[in-house]
Amino acid sequence: MHPTLSLSLPQDLDRALLIGRVWRPAPINGPSVVVVRGGQVFDITRFAPTTADLFERGDAVDVVRTAPGEPLGTIHALLAGELGLQLLAPCDVQAIKACGVTFAVSLLERVIEEQAGGDASKAAEVRGMINELIGTDLAEIQPGSEGAMKLKAELQRRNAWSQYMEVGIGPDAEVFSKSQPMSAVGFGADIGLHPASAWNNPEPEIVLAVNSAGRVVGATLGNDVNLRDIEGRSALLLGKAKDNNGSCAIGPFIRLFDDGFSIDDVRSASVSLRIDGDDGFVLEGVSHMREISRDPLDLVGQTYGAHHQYPDGFMLFLGTMFSPIKDRDTEGGGFTHHLGDVVSISTPALGTLVNTVRLATDIAPWTFGTRALYRNLVERGLLSAPH
Repeated sequence: MHPTLSLSLPQDLDRALLIGRVWRPAPINGPSVVVVRGGQVFDITRFAPTTADLFERGDAVDVVRTAPGEPLGTIHALLAGELGLQLLAPCDVQAIKACGVTFAVSLLERVIEEQAGGDASKAAEVRGMINELIGTDLAEIQPGSEGAMKLKAELQRRNAWSQYMEVGIGPDAEVFSKSQPMSAVGFGADIGLHPASAWNNPEPEIVLAVNSAGRVVGATLGNDVNLRDIEGRSALLLGKAKDNNGSCAIGPFIRLFDDGFSIDDVRSASVSLRIDGDDGFVLEGVSHMREISRDPLDLVGQTYGAHHQYPDGFMLFLGTMFSPIKDRDTEGGGFTHHLGDVVSISTPALGTLVNTVRLATDIAPWTFGTRALYRNLVERGLLSAPH
C-alpha cells in the first residue's frame, strides 16, 4: 500500500489521543473500541462499548489516557495486518452526515456536472463556458451575504443560476445523509462504486465527530466517494450517487480534541490526496481548509440544533475542494476511477486513510448492523440484555 505505514499515523503520535475500532475474531467475533498509547493498542470496550458512548462522557480524554485496557499489540503491527485484527471505521452507531459544495472549486464542478447532464465528454466545454460566464472568484463570496445575493440576482438575470449555487453561496448549507450508522468502512478496506457509474471520483475530507449535545469532540479523515454522472443527471439522485456498499470510508482513527489538538487545527489543515492506479496513473492534489466557504462550527450548527437532534451523535463530512479534472482515458474526458485504484487521503495531524477501489457489487456485503452490534455486546457481557 502507498504510503508507508508510518505515514498512516499522526506525525505527533506520542501526544495524539486516538480512538478506533477493530474487528476481533473468535471467540469474540465482533468489534472493539481501542485506544493508542505509546504506540500500543488497547481494547477499552469494557469502559466504552461504542465510540458513541465514549464521546458522551465528560471524562473521555481521561478515559483514553488512563483507562485500563487489554493490550492487543503495536499500532504498526495492526496497520500491517499482523495481529489478525481488521481496522474498522472509528464510528459506530452515529449518524453519518455530509456537507456539499463548501469550497468554490467543488461548487463550480457541481454546476458543470449539472450543465453537462452527467456526461463526462461535455465537461471541458461546459467548464470553459461557466468560468467565462461567472467571471468572479467565488472563493471571495461570503455565503448569504449582500454580495452573494447580488451575484445571485445577476446570475438569475443571465439564466445561469443553479441549485448548487443556492447551497454554495446562499444562506443555507447543503447537509445530507451520506451513509447509514455502522455502514462506513475503515483503513485498508475496499471502497465501492455503483456499477452503473462511468464518471466518478474520491472526495477527500475532514470528518468531525460530534456527540448528542452537538459538541465536537474530535476529527478524522473521510472519503465521500462520488458518482459524478449519476448526480449530474439529477440532484434527486444524490442518494444513489452517495450511499452504496462501501461508498463511505472513515479513519484510520478519530483524534480527540485536547490541549494539543483543537478545531483551530482543523481550520488550518491541508488535506492531501494521492491516487495510484494499476495502469501507472498517478494523481495528486491538496485541499486547504482555510479556503472553506463556511466555518466548520457553522456547518455543525446547520446540522444540529432545535430543528434536529442526534441522540447517538453524528459524524460530519466538511466537504472538499478536490474535483479531479486531469485527463486519464481520453483528452478532455477528465478523471474517473479505474478498479484497483489505491486512494490515500492524508493530513499530518490525522495520518492517512488508504482504500482500494472496487465495484460495490463485488466487495463484501454489509451485514453487521446496529442490532448485530448490540447482540454481540450482550453476548460478551458488556451490556445487559433488555427486559
